[in-house]
Amino acid sequence: MLSSSAALFCTIISYMKRDSKLSSVLHVLLHLAHSDRPMTSEQMAGMLGTNPVLVRRVLAGLRERGYISSERGHGGGWTVTCDLAQVTLRDVYDAVGAPTVFAMGNRNEHSECLVERVVNASLESAFADAEALLVERLGQVSLADLSRDFNGRYDNHLHTRPAHEHD
Repeated sequence: MLSSSAALFCTIISYMKRDSKLSSVLHVLLHLAHSDRPMTSEQMAGMLGTNPVLVRRVLAGLRERGYISSERGHGGGWTVTCDLAQVTLRDVYDAVGAPTVFAMGNRNEHSECLVERVVNASLESAFADAEALLVERLGQVSLADLSRDFNGRYDNHLHTRPAHEHD
């Protein structure tokens, strides 16, 4: 059984919000890539359960890099303008501001305690190694890879269920 302070700590950790920006943007990009018409910020926000203003703010970084474009007015919206095979998950990660990979960190960055300094150094090294490995892996996967995976899953999905979740 956990002590009351350990239980409180576990509760706080479980409520920490994960940064899902990269996942959300990749979700939207695949929908855009497989759409036969432009999608509005409102449509994408509905899929993500968020605000259209937040969608436009995040997509701005992708537009600046030429991965997507937007048209205003009736029939307008967002479309993919890049070659999916040439854009990696690392490219998208960078375009959305390279969000922090880990929510964990040191308790006190500038401690006078030698024990805490040793702990900090060890954790910083481990976090840096893990983040570098993840970012390297993101560079090995293209949007085309995700698209192929989606197509295969969608083909199998059609045989087991009547429709895709967002259809």
